[in-house]
Formats: sequence, structure tokens, C-alpha cells
Amino acid sequence: MKIAPKMLRGLAVLALATTLGVACDLGKTANQITARSVVVATVLTTPPVTLKPEAIAGLDASFLQIDAGFLADSGITFDAGALPIDFRDAGLPIPAQNVVVVFFGQRQGDGLTAPPAGVAGATVSLQQAGGGSFQLADQGGGNYLLAGDDAGFKYTSNATYQFNVVSAGETYVAEVAQVPPEERIQAFESSRGFIDQPSGQPLTFVRPEPAPGQRLNLGFVNVFPIDPNGKQVPTPTYTNVPKTPLDFLKLVGDAVGAQTEYRAQSVTIPGTAFPDRDKNYLIVFQSAKTGGPKSDNLFAGSAIIAGTAAVGIVKTR
Repeated sequence: MKIAPKMLRGLAVLALATTLGVACDLGKTANQITARSVVVATVLTTPPVTLKPEAIAGLDASFLQIDAGFLADSGITFDAGALPIDFRDAGLPIPAQNVVVVFFGQRQGDGLTAPPAGVAGATVSLQQAGGGSFQLADQGGGNYLLAGDDAGFKYTSNATYQFNVVSAGETYVAEVAQVPPEERIQAFESSRGFIDQPSGQPLTFVRPEPAPGQRLNLGFVNVFPIDPNGKQVPTPTYTNVPKTPLDFLKLVGDAVGAQTEYRAQSVTIPGTAFPDRDKNYLIVFQSAKTGGPKSDNLFAGSAIIAGTAAVGIVKTR
């Protein structure tokens, strides 16, 4: 497992940007608006996936290694490793993954350009309401990690998760409530185990109906090519994850247009996401819910993102 600290810092910068115009509207306290400490955390899970031999475009079906990526530019990858199976007969299973990452830092100035300075040496834990508590490992630079499969943590739908950070004798608390259940995408679950289509062709899939009285969770799409050695290329050919402070401001403020793009039931990936013929692409669709600071000493722009990913394989011709 590999993690990119700079990505967490990037998320923190974007989180700071989202709050400047909407903090009061979101019910943040005056102390939270001026607080110097910031937390950005993610609680993420992927379902198990089996990559069938016939899904591999232009690859030797005997290879036994593939990386499954998590979230747009998240810097987190999962290595299935060399498995004691005959891949040519059974396919390659990629097990379900559960990972928690946290960035804890201090704001530098009051603007949007300076990234927060990471604070190492804190004690960071994740508490599930009515469930267990798990401590995250210090990765340096203000980054903390919990690999669920190593620590026994498993993402639980509709659970409430609370993050507790203890640093220099002070406790900081952030929370996300009622995290989303798995969002199954039927287009990703064909009997063939993959989507077969011409290169350069758009792909449209439909999200399931939300529960009565509810709206769809935020949905983010990423498409990663898989190279000839069966490795996921870290740079996506397509992503709709917001990139600018204004984009995130619209998203957090739920302005007109935010629901259209990120809560749409029908999602179309442009043909440019699948540029080459005889190639494989990994679609990662992240359904997520956001949380934020619970204690007054955390900056209002602190953000908790929790959700599940649906994974699809595309084979182009």
C-alpha cells in the first residue's frame, strides 16, 4: 500500500477554500471560523472485484498482479500481489479494501494560497458510534493512516464516525454521520465481468434510485488506464473531481449546478476517457458524504469525506 502525503495536503487546501464564503450559512461557530488547526480525513471502501481473463485487452493472461486505485488522485493504491491461483482459469480477485487517512495541520496565514503545515506526533483515533475504536499510524508530515485489513477496521454503512486528534495536550474532534451504503452500478456488474466497447466512445451508466425522501449522495468519477504489465496508471484519463476553490465552494454551498453534476442519476463519461483501442481502463465511481468539525478548536473548513466506491472494467477495441 502506498500513500501520497502531498495529496492530503492538497485536499486540506481545497477544504480551506470551501468554507470562506459559506461557513456562517453552515452553522459554524465563530471559534471554528478563526481556528488555526485543520483536519482533512477520508473513510473509504471498495467492494471485491474479480478481473476475468477475457477482460484483459492485449495482456498475457498468466500475469498475477494488478493495482486497484481508490479515489481521484488520492495517492492510495492497493496491490493484489502474486496470488496462489491459476489466473487463466479463475480470474484475478481484488479483495474489498477499507482505508482511513487523516491530515492534521496548522493554517498558514488567512488566505487560500499557502498549504497548511502538517503536524506530526499527534495521537489520532477513529471511533465508530456504538462500535470499536482504532488508532491511526503516524506517517510523518501530518499524515496518519489506518489500513482496515491490518487493524480489523471495516466500513459500516450508515455508521457515524468520529475522529479524535490529541496534540500538545489539546483534543480536536471531527465527525461524519450516517455514511453511505454501497451504491451498486448495474452497468459495472454484467455477467461478462467487463464492459466491451470501441475506443473513443462515451459510456453512460445509471445510479440507483435514492431512498424515499432522500437525494443522491455526491458522486465522483475517475478513469484510470491499466498498462501492459497489469498496473494501474496513477494519472486518470478522466476525472470530474472539483479542482478549484470556486468549484468546491459551489459544491459545499449546494449552489445551482452542483446537484446537476455531482448528484445526477445518469452519468456520462466522455469518449476521451477511453482514447486507445485494445486497452483496459478502470472506472472508480465514488459515492460520498461529507462531515466536518465538531469541536470549536478546529477550523470550519475541516472536511471529512466518507463513502464507497463501485469499480468497473472497460475493454476497448
